Amino acid sequence: MSNEDQLIPRSKDFNEWYNTLVLKADLADYGPVRGTMIVKPYGWTLWENIQQALDKRFKATGIENAAFPMFIPMSFLEKEAHHIEGFAPELAVVTHGGGKELNEPVAVRPTSETIIGHAYSKWIQSHRDLPVLINLWNSVVRWELHTKLFLRTLEFYWQEGHTAHATEAEAWERTKLMLEVYTDFAVNDAAIPVIPGEKTESEKFAGAQRTLTIEAMMGDGKALQSGTSHYLGQNFAKAFDIKYLDVDNIHQFCHTTSWGLSTRFIGAIIMTHGDDKGLILPPRLAPIQTVIIPISKTEDEKQPVMDAVDAVQKQLSEAGIRVKVDKRDNVTAGFKFNDWELRGVPSRIEIGPRDVKNNSVAIARRDVPGKEGKVIASREGLAERIKSLLGEVQQSLLNKATKFRDENTQQVKNYDEFKSAVEKGFASVWWAGSDADEARIKEETKATIRCIPFNQPDGKGTCFYTGKPADKIAIFARSY
Repeated sequence: MSNEDQLIPRSKDFNEWYNTLVLKADLADYGPVRGTMIVKPYGWTLWENIQQALDKRFKATGIENAAFPMFIPMSFLEKEAHHIEGFAPELAVVTHGGGKELNEPVAVRPTSETIIGHAYSKWIQSHRDLPVLINLWNSVVRWELHTKLFLRTLEFYWQEGHTAHATEAEAWERTKLMLEVYTDFAVNDAAIPVIPGEKTESEKFAGAQRTLTIEAMMGDGKALQSGTSHYLGQNFAKAFDIKYLDVDNIHQFCHTTSWGLSTRFIGAIIMTHGDDKGLILPPRLAPIQTVIIPISKTEDEKQPVMDAVDAVQKQLSEAGIRVKVDKRDNVTAGFKFNDWELRGVPSRIEIGPRDVKNNSVAIARRDVPGKEGKVIASREGLAERIKSLLGEVQQSLLNKATKFRDENTQQVKNYDEFKSAVEKGFASVWWAGSDADEARIKEETKATIRCIPFNQPDGKGTCFYTGKPADKIAIFARSY
C-alpha cells in the first residue's frame, strides 16, 4: 500500500487530507458521541511531549500544578456577565444525578475561571498570600456544532493557568510572560513561527480586559489561534470577592490572569509541517525520533542483521534518542518506509546485510524526500550523527514554515487587494477601523483580525478599509 493510495494530495483537498491523516497516522479516532475524540497512544505521547515541554517552562516561572473539579455550579458562571454570555451557547449542563433532579444544575467545566475565583476568595486574605500561581492539566467541554479532530471537539485536553496578583502591573507582566513562554515553545520545540500579538475587543476572551495570542499560518494559508493569555483585570475578583489586606490594612481586589494551550496545537503541527506523504513531526516533540528497519531476505542474513540492529538501538537509547525497531515480519520493507513516513518519524535507519558487512547504516530524513535525504554513515559515533541530523531537521522545518508564512503574507493597501490576499493567506494592513467595520469585513470575506502584532513598524499609514490615518498594523486571515 502506498501513501498515494491513502492520502489525497493537500493541494487537492486540504480538509480531507487532514481528516484522513489524523486517522491513518494513528493519532486519534472518533468517539461514539458526535463531536468527541479518542486520542490514541501515538497522539497521546505527542501530547505528553508537549505537556513536558510546557510544564518545565511553567515551573521555571514559579507556577505550581493543581486539580479542580469538573462540575461547576451554574450560579458561579452567572456571576460574571460577559463570561456567561460568551460561553452559554457551548455549555453542557447536568440537571440530574443519582436518579434525582439536582437542586442547582451544574455545568461541565468549559474553563475554570469561576471555580478558581471561588477558591481564591477563600485562600487569599493578605498581601502575603500573593501572588497565587497555579496551573491545571485537565479536559474541558464545549458543545460545539461544527467539530474537527484536535481542532474543535466537544471535549478537549489542555492546560489552563490561573494567577492572582496584588497589582495591575504585576498581573499584566504575568500575562505577557506566559505568552512569551508559548511563543518560545511554539518556535523552538514545535518549529512553528507564530505571530504574538493582542486580540481586538471583539475577538478577546469572554470576561477578559485584554487577550494576547500566538497566531500560526497553516499549510492552506488559514490562521490557527495556537495559545492565549488573558489579563482579566478585577472582573472575576469583584464577581467572586477575591480581596486581600494590603500593607496599609486596607482591603483591595486582586488582579487575575488566565492562559491556555490545548490539544488543538497537535492540529497546528499536522497542518504546518505535513505533506502528501503524511505527518512530519518536529524532532523535539516526536514520540519516535528515529525508527530502525531491519532488512534481510534469507534466514542466514536475519540474525547478523538483528544483532546489528540491537547494538544500534542500544547505542541510540543510551544517548537519549527516542528509538523504535520495526520487527514486523508480515509486511515488506517498502511498506514500513511508507508507514513511518506517514506517521512523521523525523529519521529512519535501514540496516541490511551489506550494512552489517561494512559496519554502516543507511539514514533517511523525513523532511527531504528521495535520494537527496539519504546518506550512508558509519556505526561509529552514530548517536552523535543522529542527534546532529535531528537538529538539522528541527531547524529545516522552522525555516520552511517561516518561508511559507512570509511568502503568503501580503501587505495590502485597499479592499480589493485584501480580498485576494485572504483567499490564500494573511493580509497585513494599516488599521483604524471600528468594531462595526471589523464585523462587516468578517461578514463579507470570512476574515477576522487575528491579532495586532507586538512587532510594529515605525511610522504611520492609511487604513486600507476606512482611509483614515492609522498607527498600527493588523493581521487579518480566515481561521480555524
